[in-house]
Amino acid sequence: MKHILITGSTDGIGKLLALRLANEGHFVAIHGRDTTKLLATLAEIKTASNNENVIGFLANFSDLEAVKKMAIDVEKQMPIIDILINNAGLFMSKNASTASGIDARLVVNYLAPYQLTAAIVPLFKKAEAPRIINLSSAAQAPVSLEALQKNIGLGANEAYAQSKLAFTMWSFSLAKQEPSITVVAVNPGSLLDTKMAKEAYGQHWSPAEKGVAILYDLALTDLAETGTYYDNDKGFYSEAHPDAYDSNKISTLIQLTKGLLSN
Repeated sequence: MKHILITGSTDGIGKLLALRLANEGHFVAIHGRDTTKLLATLAEIKTASNNENVIGFLANFSDLEAVKKMAIDVEKQMPIIDILINNAGLFMSKNASTASGIDARLVVNYLAPYQLTAAIVPLFKKAEAPRIINLSSAAQAPVSLEALQKNIGLGANEAYAQSKLAFTMWSFSLAKQEPSITVVAVNPGSLLDTKMAKEAYGQHWSPAEKGVAILYDLALTDLAETGTYYDNDKGFYSEAHPDAYDSNKISTLIQLTKGLLSN
């Protein structure tokens, strides 16, 4: 039995993956931002899987204080983490910027999972072969350090692509920093049949199960290779954006990130 935490798992591929893992008897922690939806999903997964080892965490990832509190809750309720799947993501948003003034996509897709993961690293150290699977995207664009510090009016596509490159750059950095943890960045597939794709584009190219399958394989089989980017559109490990291999740009990004999160 593995102890697995999946963020953004009250719908989409996160929920489908949580159900699959619960069916196999793993200890599964799900996460959502809406209390009613979280409780309903918890009940649904427990009933469908006949597995009582399913717990839930509540946090709106656009609020970094809420993420901080969630990390404390995780430390209290999970003695160990074998696998973390940083799946929570945002593309369309009614409120483009957060209370801090930073674009919501940069916060939800990068700063929040960075903060959560950094806070719970000790729990991975208790596992034999810990893994972190970070959901990247085929959409990756050079990160505006200015945008990470204040709202400069990025469009949805631009903010999303920047957040996913930042996430990938950090994944590669974390893999080097924590050699005992396998860290993989993955594009689970473009325009999967999920709520995010429908809201953004009104269409999909592939079934959600395509994304579920690759996340499962990276989490639980020998497919995972640390410090890499898996492109599920291609079906193999691939090259991420060139900036993800630029040690100076990565170092600058991480230093800025640490500064932002220490405030």
